[in-house]
Amino acid sequence: MSVKIGMVGLGYWGPNLARNLQATPGAELYALCDADTDRLQRVGRQYPGARLESSYTALLGDAKLDAIVLATPVATHFELAAAAIAAGKHVLVEKPLAVSTSQCRELVTRADAAKLILMTGHVFLFNSAVRVVKKYIDEGSLGRIYYVYSQRLNLGVVRRDVNALWNFAPHDISILNYWLGAAPLGVNARGFSYLQSDVEDVVFMSLDYPGGIGANVHISWLDPRKIRRMTVVGSEKMVVYDDTSAEARIMLYDKGFTKQALGNFENFSEFQLLLRAGDVLIPKLDYSEPLQIECRHFVDCIQTGKRPMTDGEEGLRVVAALEAADRSIRDGGRRVEVDQAP
Repeated sequence: MSVKIGMVGLGYWGPNLARNLQATPGAELYALCDADTDRLQRVGRQYPGARLESSYTALLGDAKLDAIVLATPVATHFELAAAAIAAGKHVLVEKPLAVSTSQCRELVTRADAAKLILMTGHVFLFNSAVRVVKKYIDEGSLGRIYYVYSQRLNLGVVRRDVNALWNFAPHDISILNYWLGAAPLGVNARGFSYLQSDVEDVVFMSLDYPGGIGANVHISWLDPRKIRRMTVVGSEKMVVYDDTSAEARIMLYDKGFTKQALGNFENFSEFQLLLRAGDVLIPKLDYSEPLQIECRHFVDCIQTGKRPMTDGEEGLRVVAALEAADRSIRDGGRRVEVDQAP
């Protein structure tokens, strides 16, 4: 039996989710919901079989509905997700899961108590290129990981409800946590507002991960180029993930330094660093739309009862880092420890 899903929020990202839900095996795009009736009618014309509903409360009262997908403003995530759980519906919430760790914990607790699926929309974890980098790290191809740096830049879309940190950084933090298998311990962040007062357009953020791994994230919606690039530097090899590249999304560099002992090799406290520059590998990727894979995963978790890879606790870990970064920005860039509680 197909999973009947209601798509709530048809602004920027909602139509993309609706398109993929419609194409997901085992799913039925049962309903579309948006308070803007003109937008609801416009998007609804593409899905003549879907119920159109401007009232979220009325939608939740439909006993035939199995699940809700939320792509609404961030400030509404907690209230709408909590209402869906109370109504007995599984929930996929677009990133970030909520605006605070306390709200995230409450959603996790309620979903677990009700035995419902709670999933966070960290779509890049379903990207085949991101998964290839994870494979390189886990199998030791890169050696010891030294540091990672990321750039997520564009000219627009400028948001009013959240700053660039809360808009873009959930992607980078979720990828970093996935690659490194841990949450950050602390963060320093500086943000700058140019277009709107108290809404940061650009943020520079440094994160400390276990094992001495450093990460630097530069995010902005006020930049002349669209860049989505992450670089992982290891002791043996280095890898660049460029999400905007059509032909070289992953580039694996056999570059680094090798230590060579000096003298008679009896005292290894003295050595020289020799530069090593080998081949560059561009692996072939079997690429599928990450959003389609995410939607399939959500439906599969509902049907099988397994816990999502991007469950509520993963959403909580990302929001904990965002909260710490926000506090650091407000306090002039001082280091703030990240809440590690699950």
